Amino acid sequence: MTRTLIAGNWKMNGLKSSLGEIRDAAAGVGQGKAGVEALLCVPATLLTLAAEAAHGSALRVGGETCHAAESGAHTGDVSAEMLADAGATHVIVGHSERRTDHAESNETAALRAGMTPIICIGESLDQRKAGETLEFVASQIAGSIPDGAAAEQIVIAYEPIWAIGTGEVATPDQIDEVHTAIRTRLAERFGADAADLIPLLYGGSMKPGNAAEILAVKDVNGGLIGGASLKAADFLAIYGQAK
Repeated sequence: MTRTLIAGNWKMNGLKSSLGEIRDAAAGVGQGKAGVEALLCVPATLLTLAAEAAHGSALRVGGETCHAAESGAHTGDVSAEMLADAGATHVIVGHSERRTDHAESNETAALRAGMTPIICIGESLDQRKAGETLEFVASQIAGSIPDGAAAEQIVIAYEPIWAIGTGEVATPDQIDEVHTAIRTRLAERFGADAADLIPLLYGGSMKPGNAAEILAVKDVNGGLIGGASLKAADFLAIYGQAK
């Protein structure tokens, strides 16, 4: 059975004064519920403190990106090993904002450090209008999953670029089409049984008010949530709707 993951992406938000939201989220998640995982990915400056705030609960914390190298002369970057050392269990990789702002590639070192990568894929508005969505997403999947990765080690997040932070949300039919295509591609690579173990998250303006409709779509196994994850009440409202 595919596990469900409700993951938050704080992006470039959060100071020490925001740790109360993490403590509230951890308290709300408590010891968790069967089949549903909860995760908040926070800026590197908060990671250790966030891990301490979530300690003893089922809430996991993760990083928002990592450099491909283990260490070295890469001023300002953070390695997967550093994130894991700070308490991260997951890391977001290949987010469209990282690809645009920092030319981030498909490469990920998360598995090397024992973390779970949340691999982000998704098309631009121009690609969707041109009918290139499924072909583009397939190419991202092929280039993003490391050789030797096991199905139970990875998470895929479909985030149409045109729906990130815009208030626009893909329709259930659009989400269903892409998630079905992703599952098919994963089955070709891992086999159907193994592919069914990979959570497919939807990202792109998921909020408490639309979460139930999106989570009800076949092959949607959770969400990668932006702004709505900054407040514990909103994050927990979405978590509460997950099954």
